[in-house]
Amino acid sequence: MNQIFSLLVGSCLLLMGAVEGLAEDKIMNSNSNNTETATLGGGCFWCTEAIYQMIPGVKSVASGYAGGTKENPTYKEVCTGTTGHAEVIQIVYDPKVVSYEKILETFWDAHDPTTLNRQGNDVGTQYRSVIFYNNDAQKAAAEKSKAEAQKHFDKPIVTQIVPLTKFYKAEDYHQDYYRNNSNQGYCRAIIRPKVEKFEKKLKEQAH
Repeated sequence: MNQIFSLLVGSCLLLMGAVEGLAEDKIMNSNSNNTETATLGGGCFWCTEAIYQMIPGVKSVASGYAGGTKENPTYKEVCTGTTGHAEVIQIVYDPKVVSYEKILETFWDAHDPTTLNRQGNDVGTQYRSVIFYNNDAQKAAAEKSKAEAQKHFDKPIVTQIVPLTKFYKAEDYHQDYYRNNSNQGYCRAIIRPKVEKFEKKLKEQAH
C-alpha cells in the first residue's frame, strides 16, 4: 500500500513539474512574441506597404482605412473622399528589432509630407499625410519626429497627428499589392522606383 502511495505521489510531483515547465515556456514565448502597432497614412497605401515590408523587424503590414466616419467603408467609397477616411497601413513590428522612432523616420522618407491632401497625381483627403497614434507615448514620439523631420524640408510639413479610433482592413486584393502585381503599370512606374531607392538605402545602412 505504501509503495502504491509513493508511486502516486511521485507521479503527481512529476506532473506538477511538467505543468510548471509548460507555464514557464508559455510566459517566455509570450514575452518573446511581444509586438506593437503603428498606423500611418502617406498617400496610396500600395506604395507605403511595399516599403515597410522591407524593414527588418516588421512582422506584417496591412492596407486599410482610418480617420473617417463611415463604418466598414469600401475602397470605392473611400475614393470619393466623402467618408473622411485616409488610406493607411497598419504595421505590426517587434520593438526589440525596430523602434517606433525608426518607423517614423522611414515614414518621412516614404512620401512627401509637405503636400496637403496629395501625393503626386493622387489628390484628395484620402491621400493626406497622417500619423494615427495609439497612446501618449506614440503621440509624443510622433510630434518629436515631425519637428526633427521639418529640418530636412524647405516647405512646412502638413502631416496630421491624431488618435486612432478605428482601423478597417482594406479588401483582400489590396493586400501585398506590389508583391502580387509588380508588373502592373502603376507598380512599374510609381512603386518600383520608390522600392529600389529604399532598398539601396537599406543596403547602405547595413554596411
